Order: sequence, then C-alpha cells, then structure tokens
Amino acid sequence: MNGSWLRGARRTLAGLKPIRVPEAPSRAFRDLWPGDAARGQHLLEGELEVAGTVRPLPDDPSAFGPTAGSPTWRAALHGFSWLRDLRALGTDAARMHARDITRAWLEAPATDPVATTPEVVGARLSAWLGHWDFIAATAEDGFRRALMVRLASDVRTLMPELPAEARHRGALVALKGALAAAVALEEEPWLSRCLKLLPAEIDRQIMPDGAHVERSPGTLLLALQDLIEIRNLLHGAGIEAPPHLAHALDRAAPALRLFRHGDGGLAAFNGTREEAASLLDLVLTQAQARGRAPLILGDAGFQRLQAGRTLVIADCGPPPSSKGATPPDGLPHGADRHHHAGTLSFEMSVGRDRLIVNCGAAPAAEGAWRDALRATAAHSTLTLADTNSSELTEDGLGRRPEHVDAERHEASGAQWLEATHDGWKKPLGAIHRRRLYLAESGDDLRGEDIIEAESPPGFAVRFHLHHNVAATLHEDGGSVLLRLPSGSAWRLRARGGRLSVEDSVQMFGEARPTTQVVVTSEAGSAHVQWAIGRVAPTEG
Repeated sequence: MNGSWLRGARRTLAGLKPIRVPEAPSRAFRDLWPGDAARGQHLLEGELEVAGTVRPLPDDPSAFGPTAGSPTWRAALHGFSWLRDLRALGTDAARMHARDITRAWLEAPATDPVATTPEVVGARLSAWLGHWDFIAATAEDGFRRALMVRLASDVRTLMPELPAEARHRGALVALKGALAAAVALEEEPWLSRCLKLLPAEIDRQIMPDGAHVERSPGTLLLALQDLIEIRNLLHGAGIEAPPHLAHALDRAAPALRLFRHGDGGLAAFNGTREEAASLLDLVLTQAQARGRAPLILGDAGFQRLQAGRTLVIADCGPPPSSKGATPPDGLPHGADRHHHAGTLSFEMSVGRDRLIVNCGAAPAAEGAWRDALRATAAHSTLTLADTNSSELTEDGLGRRPEHVDAERHEASGAQWLEATHDGWKKPLGAIHRRRLYLAESGDDLRGEDIIEAESPPGFAVRFHLHHNVAATLHEDGGSVLLRLPSGSAWRLRARGGRLSVEDSVQMFGEARPTTQVVVTSEAGSAHVQWAIGRVAPTEG
C-alpha cells in the first residue's frame, strides 16, 4: 500500500478525532540538560546563536518565516531548545523574555514550512513540556491556554507523520516529542502507537557498533540524550521501556567514548562542534552504561589508536546513505545531511592537549561558509587536485567514496593502520591510501599518503593545528616545530613534498584563527611520507 496514501488517511482521521485540551500537562517534565548562559544573554539582546551562527531574532512576529536564516537555523528557532539557555540565566527577566518570544511565535502567522516538519514539531513539543515550569506554570491563564492548545494541535498533526520519513536523527526527535505529548495529554492510542514504533526507530538510529547512522560524534551525543529522555519519560510514567532502548544505551555510550580526546571533548568529524566535557560526563552518567571506549567502530568505520599519552582518532568509513530527497520545507531527509568530505582524516591529542584537528563545522551558517568547513581541505588529510573526496551538495553529498577499507595490526604495543578510499576514482581515476604507525611509547606517529593513479595530479596533505599550538617552520624548510600549551614540543617532518605553514580556522564554539602545516606535492608524484615526533627537552 502506498505510504503517502496511508499518511493522508491518517491525517484525515487525526483531524476527525476529538482531543481534550487540559489546563496543564498531566505529568511534570523537566529538561535534563544544562543551558548556556552566554547564549541566553544573546537572546536577551535579541540574537539567537545556533551552532556558532548568530542572527537577530525577527522584530516583527510575522517575519518568523523562510527569510529569517538558513533552514538549520530556522529549525532551531522553531524547535525552542533555546529555552534552556534562557533558563540557565536564572532571572525573572529571562523567564519573561522566554514568554514574550513564545507569545509572539504563537501569535505569528504560519509562514515557514520548516516549523511544521516532524523533526521540528517534535523538538518543540519536548522543549515546551520540559520547560513548562519555567515559561508557563506561573504565567497568566491566557498564555497557558494558548500554549496547551498549540501543543495539542501540534501533536495531532505530528502523529499521522510517524514514522517520520527522515533517515537521520530528526526521526527520533519527532518520535520523542510525540511520545512526551501523548503522556502529557493522557492520549492512550497515541502512546500505544509511539511505543509500537520505538524499537524499529532505535534500530534505524543506532548501528550495531553503537555509532549513530549519521557518523557524527556530535549527533551521537544528541541521540544518546534523546534515548535517555525517552527512558526517563517512560520510567516516570510507569511504562515499561522496550528492551531495544536499554540495549541501544549500552552500545551508544561506549561508542561515544571512542570520540573523546584527553580534554574530555569530542573529535570534530562530520558536523561535530565543541561540546563541554562536563556535558559529556553528565550524559554518560545519565546513560548508566559502563564500558571502556572501544578501539574500533566497525560499522561506522572509526579507529582509535592510543599509546602512552598520545591518542589518534581516524575516520576510515564510507559516508552514510543519501536516500531521502529534500522536501519542499528545505530540510534534507538523508543521513548525510551534515556529512563532510573528510574521509581518512584524523585528529591527534597528547594528554589534555589537542595537536592535530579538523576545522569543525557551522551547520546553521549560510551555504558558502558551511561548505567551506565541510570541504576536504578543512580536514587533516590529503586533498587531490583541489577536489573534494565527496561532492558537497545542499542536501548532503553527491559523488562519494563507494569503498573505504581499513586494516589494523598491533604488535608489542605499536599499532599500524592502513586505509584506502575511492572517492576520486570517478573524477580523477585515483585511489588514496593512507598508512599510520603509532609507536609503543606514543612519542612517534608516522604516516604515508599514496595516490594510486596512472598520472597522479598534484596534491596537498594538511595538518590543521589546534588554535593553542604554536608552529615554527625551520629555516631550512625541512621541519616544523610544534609547541603545545603544556610546554612539550613535537616536530613534523615530511619527505616527498614541500613543507609550509599557512593560515587556517577552527570552528570550536566560535571561529578562531589558527595555522596548518601543508605538505604540497607536484603532479607526477605518487606519495608523501611524514612523521610527528616528540622533541626531547634538550632539543626544544
């Protein structure tokens, strides 16, 4: 039976179903996660920050529409998760401002299709219910009534859309919001439907190795938060959660640990931005899942090399599926929606100091800046002929590596990793092979980048440095001295290309200037060898 026909039938039936709108939610909810007071202050000043992109909130409520910003920025605006940032300020002024924005939004004409997508509706329902005490419990009757009426209307329109067509985290957010609203409104048929859909949605979201289908550490963190919220919601309502939920938490929490550097933050792959280590600690504690960080996520294709105080995290997996066309609302449906062209990139940290990084992400920015950070050149890997290893599109990825293979070996504490991808096979007839070796002591990381092609074009191997690392090119141009905040020094050498130190940018919280070491090889050259080794105190 045609899926769109079924959805249409569900919408018709939902419109006929009478619904009781209570004065307040039947159960008290509490948003679990800390807000950011700095972002809350931005809101008091009339600006909304979303993933590092700051834009003014519309002065005219009728402007809550498609011209306000990028689809991702508007999705955050209409999703109301920013309520936790105003709550973090802890002032009456912040509470009143939250009500003022919400009231203006409720009174505004519905002009933005993004606001009615399942993902955004689900986020909004969760946010309103999770912050009921903050924005509504002490508000005037008219405000509370308007909020409850819209909440009931939203969940009535959302239920026929489940399961959501999105093949990314948005589908889980939609289901979470519907589940919370069904409990709050004591609508048993809706609750039963959500519980029936939950196991399959969890299986769609969380891969067997515990990684998220979008292959993003940041999205895995968010999905883990979603699962925790669902578990707590069901427990608070006295409802037995399906076994899939506990099993997913048991897999996802250790997988998240694989992506943590020594400072407690996440590696910047595929749309991931800087997150406070305290938030990760809180989420992992709430997950109640034990287990050390695995060394390999086989399904997602990530590898973790660790020796001494040195840690290397490498992306050795293919991008996710692009299935799911972009609907008219402008929000992509595929799991590659925020994916980067960073195949075979790596990050490196020493103790609590990050050394080699990727540039980060700005998913809520306008297209040019967003895609500049998604490009291969914004990652610590090889870029061939100034061409991205995956084709960047507004909806996700076009051409991409079809085969990404990795082999790992260990002996006496030393670790080898060899990986290849064919992302340049179609446009340039080339295969990229990368070899990494981490010595037992952790004081020596060696690498080799090889291009397999009949006539190799020129390429550049980039090592983006954390903004706290100072880089000095040696006078003879043969090496670069890298000084870490802790005072230790490392030296990067290369053979087969010309070394240079160039400007770069790091999008951690906000855009910060930094530097990158670049090894440039001319056309015809097939490989570059490089090494990053600790410098003894007497040498530094």
